[in-house]
Amino acid sequence: MEKLQTVVDLTTKHQHALGYGLVTLLTAGGERVFSTVVFQCPCSATWNLPYGLVFLLVPALVLFLLGYVIRGRTWRLLTGCCAPGARTGCSRGPRWLFVCAQLCGAAMLAPLTWVAVGLLGGAFYECFASGSGVIARLLCQGLDSSCMDQLPLVPCEKAPEPAVQDLRMELRAHSQVIGWILIAAVTIIFLIITSITRCRSPISYMQLKFWKIYMEQEQKIFKSEATEHATELAKENVKCFFENADPKECFTPSWKDWKQISSLYTFNVKKQYYSLLHKYVNRKGRSHSSKSSEGDIMDPVLQFVDTPGIDTTSGL
Repeated sequence: MEKLQTVVDLTTKHQHALGYGLVTLLTAGGERVFSTVVFQCPCSATWNLPYGLVFLLVPALVLFLLGYVIRGRTWRLLTGCCAPGARTGCSRGPRWLFVCAQLCGAAMLAPLTWVAVGLLGGAFYECFASGSGVIARLLCQGLDSSCMDQLPLVPCEKAPEPAVQDLRMELRAHSQVIGWILIAAVTIIFLIITSITRCRSPISYMQLKFWKIYMEQEQKIFKSEATEHATELAKENVKCFFENADPKECFTPSWKDWKQISSLYTFNVKKQYYSLLHKYVNRKGRSHSSKSSEGDIMDPVLQFVDTPGIDTTSGL
């Protein structure tokens, strides 16, 4: 039992890393199955280029859009922002764009994995490159004049000339080199951005660890209290319906209260609050508002405050 608890604790502690790893593995596995079972290069001078590009890029685009959809922070940003009277929702251009950029970076994992694995496999690149006039001219330098006409047949191993058919190995080499360059470039860019955001963050390492523990506990307690309150309210309403009685007074936060804790979190060095709920509770008596004030910033390191726990819409 203790070993099982240790495994559960490790899973909870590293849930984001495990989640990203699982997404990467599923995307890579899906690409391999997709390229083996579904993909069939037409070996046509007309269709090779669009067919190969569609199979390489369109699934990546779909995965990118799904990356936006499954993140709770997307819906925290959008829900109610364009409602009548919501003047401050969509109008904060710089902050809105900043959050969109963060969401874009997080959503890029799956599509980049798809493209990288597809390039390492080589099938997609062989197909569209063999149908490209520019690449064909580069590959066919010094070969027979019929090389450019035969090149689209190379992915299907139907090129009459052995010298032209041998170009398939060169195409695959190009694809794999580009794939590894993409992986290296993404890794370096990710490391640089992460290092810069950590270096510029006003939050210390130990405070950040405490902050994550606080958010985990706040969400657990909030969910427990919300479940208990919703259950009590539902029971009272159902009981009054069947007994034709007047309901007892049961306080529920107003829509304004819910709105105050549903916006995006901003950090202020002078007035440190660990969440919007924390900010709302401490400001309620003075101004009944937890909106951003002067000195508030959006720190990339603290984006987990908006999406504690598993970063998906499953909790909505």
